Amino acid sequence: MTPEEFNALSEFEAVALLRPLVNIPGWAKKVSDGRPYSSVEQALQSAEAACESWQPDDITQALSAHPRIGERANGSGKEAQLSRGEQATLNISQQAIIDALHDGNQRYEQRFGRVFLIRAKGRSSEEILENLQRRLQNSPEAEYQETAQQLKEITLLRFKESLQS
Repeated sequence: MTPEEFNALSEFEAVALLRPLVNIPGWAKKVSDGRPYSSVEQALQSAEAACESWQPDDITQALSAHPRIGERANGSGKEAQLSRGEQATLNISQQAIIDALHDGNQRYEQRFGRVFLIRAKGRSSEEILENLQRRLQNSPEAEYQETAQQLKEITLLRFKESLQS
């Protein structure tokens, strides 16, 4: 979809397109309300600015829709399809990596009380595992910031791809 096509959508259609990108309704509304956009870059700048207003409850809500890294997203919705596509590039076939991700996910959830989130696209399974191990050492505050940054990267990547498809 081009920026012009996105601009031509009704508010309902635009928000419906944006909601699966990140489960934060206020973000979708802000990005929709920022139209018209003259370019992909302008739309991305607006989307990034809208990320800056995310609150902890927004991030918690968004994380509830994300599967654990290394696990297949359930469901047939657009968000599940996006997650499956992003994780499909990991090619996790070594049992040692599978076991280490499973163990790391469990330890992360016990420590931080939420699912471990990382932008999977463009990263190897080994790189993700290294990040998981490193982030287990973060303070809760530092980890919250890193989680928010990863969520923002995922959201902006999904938005960019939707405007270039």
